Amino acid sequence: MQPCQLPPPLSPGDRLWVINPSGAIRNFNLFNQGLAVWEQRGYRVELSPSIHHQWGYLAGSDRDRRQQLLAGLKDQQIKGILCGRGGYGGARLLEDWIWLDGISKWLIGFSDITSLLWSYAQQGVAGVHGPVLTTLGQEPDWSVQRLFDLVEGRSLLPLTGKSWVTGVAEGLLLPANLTVATHLLGTLQQPDLTGVILALEDVGEAPYRLDRMLTQWRSLGIFQQIKGIALGRFNQCQVPADVPSFTVEEVLRDRLSDLGIPIVADLPFGHDGVNAALPVGVPAWLDGDQGLLCLSQQEQRT
Repeated sequence: MQPCQLPPPLSPGDRLWVINPSGAIRNFNLFNQGLAVWEQRGYRVELSPSIHHQWGYLAGSDRDRRQQLLAGLKDQQIKGILCGRGGYGGARLLEDWIWLDGISKWLIGFSDITSLLWSYAQQGVAGVHGPVLTTLGQEPDWSVQRLFDLVEGRSLLPLTGKSWVTGVAEGLLLPANLTVATHLLGTLQQPDLTGVILALEDVGEAPYRLDRMLTQWRSLGIFQQIKGIALGRFNQCQVPADVPSFTVEEVLRDRLSDLGIPIVADLPFGHDGVNAALPVGVPAWLDGDQGLLCLSQQEQRT
């Protein structure tokens, strides 16, 4: 994987395009709160005409959702694309999709949007693993400011977590939802993972399912290629007290701590809590001695 370029910095007054590339909006109060955050910063936020579409658990047909994304990419006046929510369905868009050449716009989302962010990174463009509109309004002030610092061209402070395995690693930062990323392994949408720092989070996955996914990564030999692992939040992953199980932390430590690479856990990103914005595919370093995740070359832009 080659280093990705950050798109040109945004400025208040810029036009932004809102799409739902995965699931349909379920809570428009939260959605509107997220819109208000961008509007209060002075941005002109425009909704795709099909933003209210629904087709089963998807936000419209694959064709509808591809057109939402394509419209934002083609319009030269649009400077960034905001995802309304995650859910499921992003990978379906990539079955019949070719990115437009020479396009460098901000693409912001997380969870199921991992599929689009990883695919976008293969075009050399750094998207943002960060809050979608249905979660942005619940972010603390410092996290909201971090997102705007990133897209407006200012440097970011390191994120602090808990050291699990010591050592320092440098590599390209590749944030992801673990479940979505696992389902991209072996597909055309999987970037080259050699030398990357993985930043993983998840929600609603029982410990045995996390175990199964991480065992797949181990069996494929992928963990032998990477430089370090940054772990965010793994929420709603507990099992009932009367069900025999390892804890989430026990599973993660068991499946990861013997890899011989730095690991920092409890970093503030993921579902159901603070979701600090992380650029995709840019140089970073992971300090397993001090429990830090830092960007190396924030200034690298198109």
